[in-house]
Amino acid sequence: MTRVLVARLDSVGDVLLAGPAVRAVANGRRAGGGPANDVVFLCGPQGNAAASLLPGISEVYSWQCPWIVNPPPPVTAENLDRLVAFIRNSRITEAVILTSFHQSPLPLALLLRLAGVRYIAGASTDYAGSLLDVRLRPGEDFPEDQPEAERALGIARAAGFTLPPGDDGRLRVSEPPDVRELVGEGPYIVVHPGSSAPSRAWPPLHHAAAVELLEGAGHRVVVTGGPDETTLTATVAGPSALDLGGRTDLRTLSGVIAGASAVVTGNTGPAHLAAAVGTPVACLFSPVVPAIRWAPYGVPLELLGDQNAPCKLSRARECPIPGHPCLASVSPEQVVDAVERLISGVTSLSTRRKVRHK
Repeated sequence: MTRVLVARLDSVGDVLLAGPAVRAVANGRRAGGGPANDVVFLCGPQGNAAASLLPGISEVYSWQCPWIVNPPPPVTAENLDRLVAFIRNSRITEAVILTSFHQSPLPLALLLRLAGVRYIAGASTDYAGSLLDVRLRPGEDFPEDQPEAERALGIARAAGFTLPPGDDGRLRVSEPPDVRELVGEGPYIVVHPGSSAPSRAWPPLHHAAAVELLEGAGHRVVVTGGPDETTLTATVAGPSALDLGGRTDLRTLSGVIAGASAVVTGNTGPAHLAAAVGTPVACLFSPVVPAIRWAPYGVPLELLGDQNAPCKLSRARECPIPGHPCLASVSPEQVVDAVERLISGVTSLSTRRKVRHK
């Protein structure tokens, strides 16, 4: 069995979007056929929990990458040697490096070559020399404006790996746990107000108002968030919504989201987790990155937020425009209306197609 490294060194959402590519590599079908592959997944510390949920992975290795992690660790021989030694000792012979448009696979490819990896595929705008055996040129060999999951799958396909028959290429995680003891019985809406960057966050009081309106419309609401977001989730949950802030790891959160009728969230890891468990998403999406690439993939979707706001494509982590108009302009009533459309089934995958082709 061939041991193949799949690398995605970013955070939760990025790793979840790599899932279809991972399954293609694990499938092992190269030109002329072949047995399944043993997939080792290389991720950053923030992506470790997500990688553990992806089907097709036999081993996860977490590494602090100096050119991806933010804030970055210092570049030291010890840190680089640690990765090289792991790759060499793991008997990895092939690698597929997954990156976004603003990232280069070449620094990692150099380290993989030093570790003895014989076959490496990636997408690079820069000349790769002998670092890549398969080099896709973004904008030439594939379009830049496509969903990240499709970009990753395209890189794997160029390396000779294809999805198994019957795999639709959507996001997927291992079986979510039963969380009824945590959330109780009956339908509910998940509201996840947190964000890794302030530029992508809807104001907390807007969230709180939306929760009140959802409850007033007869919906039970569950508010989720990480251990460092408990003040936020308490504010948003108010006196009557179920506050799960700090009470779920990523696997448990997958169960909470899988059981929901819909999820309200920003451009965050939980948005992609919702896509991976098939739950419709009302996504408060800041246009600092393009929705065509980063909106929740393959599920019923309501895309909210001014996608032509002045911050468009700025990749800003702190909002550069006073008043945060791209998201602050979205009213709680609009969010509730979006949720109602999702629940009633009015929104369909046609929303996804509009995002992709506009």
